[in-house]
Amino acid sequence: MSLLQEPLRPTSSQSQDYLVSAAIDFGTAYSGWAFSTRHDHNKEPLKVTANTWVSGNLMSLKTPTCVLFDQNKKFHSFGFDAEEEYSGLALDNRHGDYFFFRRFKMKLFDKLHLKRKFMLEDEMGRKMPAMDVFSNSIKYLKDHLTQKLLQQLPDTLLDSEIRWVLTVPAIWNDTSKQFMREAAVKAGILDEHLLIALEPEAASLCCRHLPMKTIGAGSCNFETFAPGSKYVVFDAGGGTVDITVHEVQPSGSLKELYKANGGNWGGTFIDKAFRNLLADIVGNDVMDNFQATQMMDYIDLFREFEGKKRNFKNEMTGKITFKVPLALAEEFKQKKGKEIKDHIKNNPMYENSIYMFGERLRIEAHVAKGLYADACNSVAEHLKTLFTEDQVKDVPTILMVGGFSESPMLQDVIKRTMPDKTIIIPADPGLAVLKGAVIFGHDPSVIQERRCRYTYGVRSSHRFNERIHPESKKFVDDDGDILCSDIFDRHVQIGQRVEYGESQVTQSYVPTSKSAKAMVFQVYASDEAEPKFVTDPCCTHLGNLTFELGGSGTDRSVSVQMTFSGTELKVEAEEKSTGKKTNAKFDFLG
Repeated sequence: MSLLQEPLRPTSSQSQDYLVSAAIDFGTAYSGWAFSTRHDHNKEPLKVTANTWVSGNLMSLKTPTCVLFDQNKKFHSFGFDAEEEYSGLALDNRHGDYFFFRRFKMKLFDKLHLKRKFMLEDEMGRKMPAMDVFSNSIKYLKDHLTQKLLQQLPDTLLDSEIRWVLTVPAIWNDTSKQFMREAAVKAGILDEHLLIALEPEAASLCCRHLPMKTIGAGSCNFETFAPGSKYVVFDAGGGTVDITVHEVQPSGSLKELYKANGGNWGGTFIDKAFRNLLADIVGNDVMDNFQATQMMDYIDLFREFEGKKRNFKNEMTGKITFKVPLALAEEFKQKKGKEIKDHIKNNPMYENSIYMFGERLRIEAHVAKGLYADACNSVAEHLKTLFTEDQVKDVPTILMVGGFSESPMLQDVIKRTMPDKTIIIPADPGLAVLKGAVIFGHDPSVIQERRCRYTYGVRSSHRFNERIHPESKKFVDDDGDILCSDIFDRHVQIGQRVEYGESQVTQSYVPTSKSAKAMVFQVYASDEAEPKFVTDPCCTHLGNLTFELGGSGTDRSVSVQMTFSGTELKVEAEEKSTGKKTNAKFDFLG
């Protein structure tokens, strides 16, 4: 289950004017950066500067999310450079002591109990601290952006005049958000000048300024962003499908109508299906060794697949052809003692579906389309369920963004699943998050209202009531009062509307021990509206909030004020007897 929201920095930094908004879109498959000045933003919000990455004849506004470290675990290179360098090392058989990580972002989503010292496995199964891998990757992108920024702006630009924005999926839990924030700070980004942007929200902000293409029901002239209009933001990236539901307010700001949702059904899901198909043909052992020793050939094979899968359509017929790398064919022959084409020809499983001619692998259209089945079926079922919700069922429009949204296969399944909805795709949907993150950096208050994804509260104790409290939770405090432990003291409820910049609740607490030097608030989340005890199966312990106490006794009251309306959580605690205040931090990472 996902978690609570990570600490948001003081309000003053939210409203402060910055000369530059600099965004890093750290993606599962590809990453990039962009920035704009406040002056340019006020004139033309989409006037942003981004980098063009080059690899051979390939030019792109994003670079692969992969990073290489040397034998001493020191940063070596990132993106296309890392791919090419590691491939050269592998060809010379000198890659054994290096660490090569690719497509590692989703490990933060997949990890059930993420900790600060979490170790990440590279392509060869060797481990490094995940914090080092993420922070060095972010540092490279930050430094690359800064270098370009200083070429365009005066040398007098100060760090304090740059607001940094780092994108994360809206469905990520707050442990993962905190991990990304700490990685960014370790990379040299000033903590108080860093914003976390939720990817579908950023895309929504960008799309208000983009030309649109409409498919499915509805008119091409539909005014998606007119005041009062409602739409679903469907952000299909490399790792996740991230969904939010927005309504445009009279002021032009946005209100979230339903809590963020989605799943790990992004474009790399299709890549995994293709790899599994190849592994079924040649064997997992052959594929694993091919990937480990011939990384450039492996990457080239999947680049070819990437290019061809973008054109897969439901109505396509015939065969799809891929070039099989010589190294893969040789690896198969060495391990299996026969040619791939003979293996396929003599296996009835591949009859009338998969063929091998020379160095070309050919698969029938129905096999290629089948690679999309799991991801598209998951998306279809999720959308059907989503549109049964009261807050969503009357929303007429789906806005498709993210690189995977360019897939005709995905577009077709959404059109067939939601035949009565207007489906809109902006120009360059894969860049919508990056450009929108720059816009968000200039004005984070534009998302005026959000919905809580979970019920949040703290573990507390109440006076014991034998009619409703179990005997097993009874205890006596230092004053002799009989209390019940493990009460879920609710601060906000799942689906609750929370407005930007406004605290939702203030609760007061006292210690149960006279000698306590600190109060430790254990924070929990639940996917139910009214959990009773933090030990209920529906509850998950998120982390702790610590407040140092002065004096002694059990009458030292501390009020805790939480604001859930940002992309991260802002917390202020105050000791009533002294008036001492602190902007407290949750530690979700342990």
